[in-house]
Amino acid sequence: MSAFEIAAVLLGIANIILIIRRSVWNYPFAIAMVSLYFIIFRDAKLYSDAGLQIFFLAVNAYGWWSWHRNRADAGEIIVEELSSNGFGAWIAGSILATLAWGLIMTNHTDASYPFWDAGVAMLSVVGQILMTRRLIENWYWWIVVNIISIPLYILKELYLTAGLYVLFLTLAVAGLIEWRKVQARQA
Repeated sequence: MSAFEIAAVLLGIANIILIIRRSVWNYPFAIAMVSLYFIIFRDAKLYSDAGLQIFFLAVNAYGWWSWHRNRADAGEIIVEELSSNGFGAWIAGSILATLAWGLIMTNHTDASYPFWDAGVAMLSVVGQILMTRRLIENWYWWIVVNIISIPLYILKELYLTAGLYVLFLTLAVAGLIEWRKVQARQA
């Protein structure tokens, strides 16, 4: 447990609270959190997770700009759902991306748990894409990401981070339940 990890976890908790409140100020906390996690994951030789933080940095910068620009816009988000074929295609794409990235990490780095780490990273990218498209299935990806991240972070002795991902798992389940309610109201 390092000072960086403690700070990153506290920033993550603040970020979650601000997201729940739909505050645009969640983004500076998220940007600070992912910046610290880049260093933490790099030092833990979880290079795919470190690279993922760069992706999250860009997504959060865009989100901050978008939310700030559109904060006067009100209205409920329209939730959409993938077709069975679309769902299958995203699963297949996730598996292929994980295998490909895991091979790259295995053959070109000294990454710790390269395929496991690649799974966390690639599934997170897919989850983020599905979330930006307002597809309810994004929550399934986040649930899986959190379930596989927790033991990985425990093995790497990132105990506070594992605890944060337990909280993220709880929120992902709550998000799925909430979006299902919204979907039912839209029908």
